[in-house]
This record gives sequence, C-alpha cells and structure tokens, in this order.
Amino acid sequence: MNSFFAILFRQKYILRWGLMRNTTPESLSEHSSETAFVAHALAVIGNRVFGKAYDPDRVAALALFHDVPEVFTGDLPTPIKYFSSEMRSEYGKIEEQAVERLLTALPEEFREEYRAYLAPAEADAESLKLVKAADRLCAYIKCLIEETCGNREFENAKKTTEKKLDALECEELTYFREHFLPAFTLTLDEM
Repeated sequence: MNSFFAILFRQKYILRWGLMRNTTPESLSEHSSETAFVAHALAVIGNRVFGKAYDPDRVAALALFHDVPEVFTGDLPTPIKYFSSEMRSEYGKIEEQAVERLLTALPEEFREEYRAYLAPAEADAESLKLVKAADRLCAYIKCLIEETCGNREFENAKKTTEKKLDALECEELTYFREHFLPAFTLTLDEM
C-alpha cells in the first residue's frame, strides 16, 4: 500500500495562523493552491511583461508542493520558526525528515520524480524565488482579508509581511501588487 496521495489530501486538516484569531480559518491545502495560483501568475508576468523565460507550470507545481511536509510537522508559527538561527536550522532538519518520510510513502520508481518537487534542486532557484514571493504575498493577502473583516489581530503581521515583500527584489511581485492586489479588498459586487 502506498499512502503518499492520501497524506497529501490531509493538508486540509492543517490550519495556518495558529497563534492568531481568524475570522476565516485557512487550511494548508487552501494556502498551497492560492500560492500556486499567484506563483503561476508571477511567472506569466515575468514572461509577458519582463521578457523572461520561466516555466509557469513548473513554478505552479513547486508552489503547490512547497508546504507539503507540514502535513507531518504542522504549521509552525513564524515567531517560533524564526526565533533563532538554531531553531530555524533544527526545523529545517525536521522538514528534511518529513520529506523523506513522504517519499517512502511512494513506490520506489516514483520517488525521484516527487523529490524534485518536495526538495527542489539548485536548478530551480529562479522558480523558487517566485514561489517565495507568492508565499509571502499570500500571507499578506490573508492579512488584508482579515483586516477587511475588521480583525485587528493581523495588523502587526500585515506590517511585518509588507516589509518583507518590499525587501524582495522581484519585479513580477511589484507588478502583481500594483495591478492585482487592490482588488483583494473589494466586495464581490465591487469586483
């Protein structure tokens, strides 16, 4: 029996933002699909607006798998994960073990195929920059939505995440923020 895909489907049970009061809970599955949408868009923006040569499908797939190890580790809140360099290093080791555990849930002939998504190689560095930008942008969008719903709990997270977004050197991200981000605070009728 191979449980890899059954494990992937458990992402819907992992809730994000565990230290925060949420007006709308967000599962790991939701976050991963939204990150994939945004990462794909960033790749398309890079290609169409800035003349780059990303593989949008590869970028989207990397984003879809970027947090899968959290099925085993849970969503460790950012203040804990980045509390110290030692904590981040140890958590990185735990994530590596989770990836290996996931891979053993596949038949041997599929493992390297999926390793390329769960533990991407250096060749994916440019694509992973887009995934990182999309991941942070999705966190920011979550903060915006919570704020729009009147939840002040996310005020500090929004400011911190916005600073992290500003620090990223990613013209695709800047374009997305200018052209698409404002719509996330609109009601359905306003859209």
